Formats: sequence, C-alpha cells, structure tokens
Amino acid sequence: MTTPSEFETRPIASYQKVMVVKEKHEEELLQKANVKGVGVGLRMRAGELTDEVVLVVMVTRKVPRAQLAPEDFVPSEIEGVPVDIQEIGHVRAG
Repeated sequence: MTTPSEFETRPIASYQKVMVVKEKHEEELLQKANVKGVGVGLRMRAGELTDEVVLVVMVTRKVPRAQLAPEDFVPSEIEGVPVDIQEIGHVRAG
C-alpha cells in the first residue's frame, strides 16, 4: 500500500480564505520595502502557473533574505495561506 505524499495530504487554501487573508494583511504587506502589490492568484513555479491558489505578493525584484530588514521579510505562509512572491519589475504608467 502506498502512502500519499505530503503534497497530496496538505490542505489547499480555498479562494475565499485567500481573499479574507489578503484583505486582512494587504495594508501591512504594502508597507514593506519592495512590495508593489498584493493579490490572489495561482502559484508560479519555474515560470509555469500551477493550480494552487495563493496570496501573491508582487515585488520590484526578489532580494535574498539576508539583505532584508526583519520588518521587510514576507513569510511563505500567512494564517495557513501559502504566499508566492512574484517579481514584476518597475511599473510605469503610460
């Protein structure tokens, strides 16, 4: 008998739960250096979208944790909801 992998047994966050966490933490996340946006979307892995609904934190560029002030670190999970940090570069209007 095979046992399910950790991935198969891990609870997947529902869209509604991710929205609640986004609304609760968006303002705080936007205060962090380098964070330009917060949304709900699908996790990106190796440039490909997965089917995992996550809290997406958009940053100008990804920075190694050692180079971040502790207050600017974005955790990989908030209230049980996975966080995907996505690099978007500089956003310009027009």
